[in-house]
Amino acid sequence: MSDSTLRFLADESCDFAVIRALRARQHDVYAVSEVTSRSDDGELLTQAFREKRILITEDKDFGWLVYVSHADSAGVILIRFPGNARESLVDTVLNLIEQHQDNIHGAFVILQPGYIRIRNKP
Repeated sequence: MSDSTLRFLADESCDFAVIRALRARQHDVYAVSEVTSRSDDGELLTQAFREKRILITEDKDFGWLVYVSHADSAGVILIRFPGNARESLVDTVLNLIEQHQDNIHGAFVILQPGYIRIRNKP
């Protein structure tokens, strides 16, 4: 793995096109959907933290876990892309990683069409 290789945990809500694209760029992606069809959000966040993986999800519940319950996190990328914008999803994720990889560890990132918000945990 190179210095620019990142580690991700993609929950089952993550679009598999994103997983394929990250792997094509040599990132280490653990895809929950390849292992199980049902997972517990809290356990996934704990696993990602323990394995130093940035969680990629489309599930808003992870915001509650990180901010309200103060769960430890190695970072979360919350994807909020409506159906009519999905064609730009993969490129947007790859651009985020390329341009902000030094800022996303431990951060909570909201990714929407034309919008990126990177917040460090309080």
